[in-house]
Amino acid sequence: MDILQYTFFQNAIWASLLIAVACGIVGTYIVSRRIVFISGGITHASFGGLGIGFYLGIDPVVSALGFSVLSAFGVEYLSHSGDYKRIREDSVIAAIWSLGMAIGVIFIFLTPGYAPNLSAYLFGNILTVSKADILRMLILSTVLTGVYLLGKRVIMYTAFDRDFAFTQRLPVRFIEYMMMFFISATIVLSIRLIGIMLLMSMVTIPQMTANMFTSDYHKITIISCILGFSGCISGLFLSYFFNIPSGAFIILILIVIFLIAKVVQSVFLRK
Repeated sequence: MDILQYTFFQNAIWASLLIAVACGIVGTYIVSRRIVFISGGITHASFGGLGIGFYLGIDPVVSALGFSVLSAFGVEYLSHSGDYKRIREDSVIAAIWSLGMAIGVIFIFLTPGYAPNLSAYLFGNILTVSKADILRMLILSTVLTGVYLLGKRVIMYTAFDRDFAFTQRLPVRFIEYMMMFFISATIVLSIRLIGIMLLMSMVTIPQMTANMFTSDYHKITIISCILGFSGCISGLFLSYFFNIPSGAFIILILIVIFLIAKVVQSVFLRK
């Protein structure tokens, strides 16, 4: 327990809590709306923003956030335009995914001086979590929680049946773009802890696990936050002792929890 005395580990614990809350909320929306691969597309597209940030000498997290938000809005617009303009959503995601990775590689290669430490962004590293990262996550989690509590019914209707939501004269398009913004922000601000390569699992596995035991949207959100935080804390301790990037252990723990839950459901909850 001596590691709790270190500032970097205290920062990682706070970041884990805030990331778990944000991922729990947006992940439930992602899984319910069945747009899991959008999270993967945005995650990998953010690599382009990181490359631009390194090349221009600005905060890569800020540039990645801007690039990811624009990518998410592009996917939303192109896949839900008028019938004659509409493009298949999976095709748009694939294009954005590869475009972001290509731009990231080009700009990182062109960056003068020493190449940046990409492993912290690709696989996550608790040593890179700073006070600034925690402040950003605190602002995001607070705003996202407030929006969810105030509009969870509208968000739920939009996620499950957007056509029904349209008939009820709900602001479906606004909700979709708003949630795309929050998904992008959550993904980018979680990169330092989870990593680009593994982040998609953070917004899907806890929700899949929770959905085994309940179909209630609000309960899935709460359980996902709890599972996400448990996985983050366990993964952080293991990554510290084994000196392995935190993201890998966090996702491994979440998958183990999922498998245990599946066994419990099969053995003890069979009808």
